[in-house]
Amino acid sequence: MNKKKVLFVITKSNWGGAQRYVFDLATHLPKEQFEVSVALGGSGLLVQKLEQSGIKTHVLNAMQRDVAFIQDVRAFFELYRLFKKVRPDVVHLNSSKAGGVGALAARLAGVPKIIFTAHGWPFWEPRNPFSRSLIWLASWATVLLSHKTVVISNYDLRVAQRMPFCKNKIVRIYNGIESNFSEQLEPGNLIRDSFPKDVRIVGTIGELNKNKNQIALIEEARTKPDMYVAICGDGENRLFLKKKIEEYGLEKRVILFGFVEPRMVLKGFDVFALPSLKEGLPYVLLEARAAGLPIVANRVGGVGEILDAKDLSEFSLEKMVSQTAALYQTSS
Repeated sequence: MNKKKVLFVITKSNWGGAQRYVFDLATHLPKEQFEVSVALGGSGLLVQKLEQSGIKTHVLNAMQRDVAFIQDVRAFFELYRLFKKVRPDVVHLNSSKAGGVGALAARLAGVPKIIFTAHGWPFWEPRNPFSRSLIWLASWATVLLSHKTVVISNYDLRVAQRMPFCKNKIVRIYNGIESNFSEQLEPGNLIRDSFPKDVRIVGTIGELNKNKNQIALIEEARTKPDMYVAICGDGENRLFLKKKIEEYGLEKRVILFGFVEPRMVLKGFDVFALPSLKEGLPYVLLEARAAGLPIVANRVGGVGEILDAKDLSEFSLEKMVSQTAALYQTSS
């Protein structure tokens, strides 16, 4: 049997939920069935992890998250040329920018199967009504141009099925984690050793940005003198959060740990907090549940589906990989 060529495309190469998703699929798809490569913007941690795992990467010089017309046009032609060169059987697009630009380029390049995964619909982000309307239209166009769109929660499935002419294009496949994740947990000494003994530590993990809303925990700690907060992750809001911690005099009670693998720190938390304003189906929440932590979270996106699940058997890596592989094998 000839292997199918699968080319993943993602906007940014840092390490977040969408990048974790691409990495897990790229490294776990059956090698006897699929030949995998990944196209991505930047040279972040995802590139390093993929190359260490023997996955071929294509760096997209023009790809960036923010809307910029000239750069977006360059990204379109860069992707078009790449699709013509690689000639993939399947292009699997991830994130809004890669989806919008990539779906059109893939159509014009004659790619046989175009898959788009919506990692939480971007029009739920806090923006003005006009911007949200434009983003909705762009998301709708991406779904129309793709042969299939994967959503990662039932919440996003219901939203997508209300888009005109899209109902039969949508499939829900949950994100999944390894069944033995709880056995991989480290003691969490990095967290415990950074705070006074016997205090109750509220921890969160995620990219430092407005959507993840870590500022809410800092503001809460400002009003609660017995609250200790561990914030793990890196991103564009790091300097802002650092300044707020210093402004409020919270340096001993609120600590920014930078990027740390969840398995290294979850056991150092007494409570896991997820104050996000917008989510898809967060891996880290699955991991916090697997670690047995009490959870406080905003019920946005698919968060409620994780919190309300009786067990995590629906959210397995094996199921995610097998369902996605089956999607690649079916005709458009």
